[in-house]
Amino acid sequence: MPSKPAIVFCHGLWADGSCFSKVIPAMLADGHEVIAVQYSLESFEEDVAMVKRTLSRVGSPAILVGHSYGGATITAAGVDERVIGLVYIAAVAPDTGETVQSQLDKYPSDIFSHVSIADGYAWMLPSGTEYFAGDLPVEEQKLVWATHVPPHAELLQQQNLSPDRVGWRSKPSWYVLSTKDHTVNPDLQRWVSKRMGATVTEVASSHVPMLSRPEVVIDVIRKAAAAVQNG
Repeated sequence: MPSKPAIVFCHGLWADGSCFSKVIPAMLADGHEVIAVQYSLESFEEDVAMVKRTLSRVGSPAILVGHSYGGATITAAGVDERVIGLVYIAAVAPDTGETVQSQLDKYPSDIFSHVSIADGYAWMLPSGTEYFAGDLPVEEQKLVWATHVPPHAELLQQQNLSPDRVGWRSKPSWYVLSTKDHTVNPDLQRWVSKRMGATVTEVASSHVPMLSRPEVVIDVIRKAAAAVQNG
């Protein structure tokens, strides 16, 4: 096994790989190979396929880090033999028979009152940044909105995982739980993280702790990397 695992980041809705820009430099400085998946948010299966293609661009073994909807993509891709650990950041984590939408419906949040469906895509309204990234400075919130990537409107209903595609059932997991999240309800985060038996770190942040509290996310990834190296 290489001295340090590769770190592969998987973004959520209304974002791309640059949402990890405050975390990646620390991982590189620690000596990890790092890459952020850039998937389209058009199709769940294509997004998972892109995670696997991206795994091929770095050495094995690797830790997958998924934010929000990215928790679904790392759950499905996490069964890949190259993956040795999973880190969830304010994320969903569907099991067999569940979709991201069914999880969100079980524990509603405020953000979806600030989303507009147009031309088949779910666009965040400018008012949505308060519920998505409300603990960032106003200028950073404006940047989040100006660069947001809308998902296909049906994306959250597309997950159809067979029992052998649930990575957290067989791989060690860590979870960053955002207690002031208005996008993925903290109660949903508590439920999924407890179900998967993850090592949980709570942080008083919005839905984007990798931007508002990057030091916490960096610390959790470091602990995950140390655990899988020593395991």
